[in-house]
Amino acid sequence: MHRPTISDIAARAGVSKAAVSYALNGRRGVSPATQARVVAIAEELGWTANNAARVLSGARAGVVGLVLARPARTLGLEPFFMAFISGLEQELSSRDTALLLQLVPDHAAGLATCARWQGARQVDGAIVVDLLDHDDRIVPLQEMGLPFVVVGDARDQPDVACVWTDEVAGMTRIVEYLAALGHRRVGRVAGLAQLRHTVQRTRAFHAAAERLGLEEVVLQSDYSGEDSTRATRRLLCGHSPPTAIVYDNDVMAVAGLSVAGEMGIEVPRQLSVVSWDDSPLSRLTHPAITALAHDVMAYGSHVARRLLEVIEGAPARAHLDSAHTLVPRGSTSPPRRG
Repeated sequence: MHRPTISDIAARAGVSKAAVSYALNGRRGVSPATQARVVAIAEELGWTANNAARVLSGARAGVVGLVLARPARTLGLEPFFMAFISGLEQELSSRDTALLLQLVPDHAAGLATCARWQGARQVDGAIVVDLLDHDDRIVPLQEMGLPFVVVGDARDQPDVACVWTDEVAGMTRIVEYLAALGHRRVGRVAGLAQLRHTVQRTRAFHAAAERLGLEEVVLQSDYSGEDSTRATRRLLCGHSPPTAIVYDNDVMAVAGLSVAGEMGIEVPRQLSVVSWDDSPLSRLTHPAITALAHDVMAYGSHVARRLLEVIEGAPARAHLDSAHTLVPRGSTSPPRRG
């Protein structure tokens, strides 16, 4: 079967091949009426772009990539990434750019995916998430020439565009709030220890607790409800259990609330619970969970805008996103005396 070509479209439309190329790539040089006619004929003929020809011509793919190193079965359970991807799509779709999402088992596979995308010119740029404290992806990405933006604080990396949030200020605000309520023993169920934002939050948690004279303990988890359940039990079964626990995401906070109920510990009278992320999960529990809120959809849109700027040739810069807001709800109160 003959594969339709630009020549076929040009003959049917009665225009030059150059005019067809302009119309199909959305470039100036043809009238809106001609572009609409050319596009309609291309669709009628079943024409698809020849990727090799597009690469040689230097045309853009109109696609950006996002690699996530996590199992497909858990992605839908993470409210953060669902809101973040929605924000990306909101911005990208308004700019006629598609999002290509790839799930991989680890960061090495993610790098290989980016190299494959770049080699085939399948994407114009990439979004790098889950920044590690010592991340070995940055230099290879720079060397392969793929434009990218890091989600996280990569200000220590030269010539890297990033969009970051102030983890230190957010954690400090939480600890100061709990101290003001009268809590003297505070616990934290943290996320993955190797992630840079986890490291920043942990340092801020320790520093604020020390400055305010609080007893504190941190346990690591994998962000899942199951791991949070185990960590919460360890904290509450200890010799001197905390009167408040801070969780690194809302899924873990909901799990912690369930453990307290299972153990007959009243929230907030005997235990205050705070979640780093805010989502409908935090508002649907009883009591509703005090949370450090951040507009994650807007965060995703911000990241998309900065990536498109880098693709257009803007210099790589660090951009601070909007500040977190502490939203007190029914899961926190002064600790019970005696």
